[in-house]
Amino acid sequence: MVTTPINEKHIPVMLADCIEVLGAALSEPGAVLVDGTLGLGGHSEAFLEKFPQLHLVAIDRDSNALAQAGERLARFSGRTDLVQAIYSEIPEVLAELGIKNADAILLDLGVSSMQLDEKERGFAYSFDAPLDMRMDDSSELTAARILNNYDEAELARIFKAYGEERYAKQIAREIVKQRQVGPFVTSKQLTTLIARVVPFIAGKSSGHPAKRVFQALRIEVNGELEILSETMPAALSALRIGGRIVVLAYQSLEDRIVKQYLQAAAVSSAPIGLPELPEHAPTLKLVVKGARLATDQEIATNPRAASVRMRAAEKIRQAA
Repeated sequence: MVTTPINEKHIPVMLADCIEVLGAALSEPGAVLVDGTLGLGGHSEAFLEKFPQLHLVAIDRDSNALAQAGERLARFSGRTDLVQAIYSEIPEVLAELGIKNADAILLDLGVSSMQLDEKERGFAYSFDAPLDMRMDDSSELTAARILNNYDEAELARIFKAYGEERYAKQIAREIVKQRQVGPFVTSKQLTTLIARVVPFIAGKSSGHPAKRVFQALRIEVNGELEILSETMPAALSALRIGGRIVVLAYQSLEDRIVKQYLQAAAVSSAPIGLPELPEHAPTLKLVVKGARLATDQEIATNPRAASVRMRAAEKIRQAA
């Protein structure tokens, strides 16, 4: 059996842009980069190669990702700390390592290439697999548990809120009816049900009808939006003055949280009509105007870059 090398399985999204934006904060010897979403380590590997005096702190909640990326980054072991944690815990991770501040932080949000490609994880609607979807396999909540235990109103809420699914109520109603016959165990059971409920014309409809529901379940299982809302202030508190952060988001719910936080921190908080006191001054300067998108050329070679939105900022003041 031929195993695909890890660096061929994973193509880092917008790598050149990340290096360009964060590189300005990584010029000093011993500069610290926090990769809050290590995944298979493609971004981290490129930064370690580009900046030979860089120290990497890499975080992931997925123990399997840490193991695989650890092999990939083994040759840099003297310059790396790989930690199993959630990226909202960046300040605590740095404190435990005796590191005062980060010079740069990278957050590549959402499900990783590895998690999508490993069929048994249940993230992809294109494979028949157990309804799991946990990024951290030590946690208790799974997609199957949600489908088999949440009431109809709660199912409809998460499909609408996290998947922006128009047929959320109808799908939830059918799920509750179906589980009275037998529990949901595999992704095929769910995709078959959704295909019955959601109008879909092959070749004309936009994407598989199960895509939005699978996204909603994954977000609920992993608490992604709540954690991201906690992460933005936590990550910025861990940056030094002059440090930079880059966030890559792949769906509108994530991007909205990132956009709102960065934009709010980049303007004065002084009440309109009153003088700006020092504590009202912006804490961030936006480095990228709006959201930067992947080029057509990158999307052609790496289709997963098609939906990415890159936002970046520089810390210019410590918040009170």
